[in-house]
Amino acid sequence: MVRPESIGSAPLIPAGISRREGVCTGANDTPPSESFAIRIMRTLRSASAFDLFDRIEQQLSQQLQSAERVPAAEVHETPDAYRVVVELPGVAKEAIDVKATDRTLVISAERRNPEAADAQEQKGSQPNLLVSEFRYGTWSRSFRFPQAIEREQLVASYRDGLLSLSAPKANTVTSVQVKVEG
Repeated sequence: MVRPESIGSAPLIPAGISRREGVCTGANDTPPSESFAIRIMRTLRSASAFDLFDRIEQQLSQQLQSAERVPAAEVHETPDAYRVVVELPGVAKEAIDVKATDRTLVISAERRNPEAADAQEQKGSQPNLLVSEFRYGTWSRSFRFPQAIEREQLVASYRDGLLSLSAPKANTVTSVQVKVEG
């Protein structure tokens, strides 16, 4: 089974309760000796179902906006090779880095904001940005295969925002004879 990196999820905490430096604080000024779980349970009991759904929706929205997003990928297996296709819209070919070990493929890339570079060169002439939903920055993603791959025979191509990699499976398994002393 191929195991791509995954993004963890944070627990949902009702509004009015937060954690700071290991001390729980709440909107209802309960004693600090009370455990975090007890405070959550009291908040859940006193809130209506609609309030809880509103809080959950707000927290999920915040998590989705702040979560690191990695490009979508597909991994295919044939009898002779693994094929990985990754969506990289807006990424320059020069900003893509592919590394491989005997069973792992690591893909890193950076999506740069072209308008930010232009704005630094021509200060004051660019209009103010009102809304941006584009994601810029660097990321890395790794895939571990169940069988060893031939690192020297990796083939990668990038076209129309799709990075396609072909990783042939290793045909030979190396073994070492160990002499037992004693």
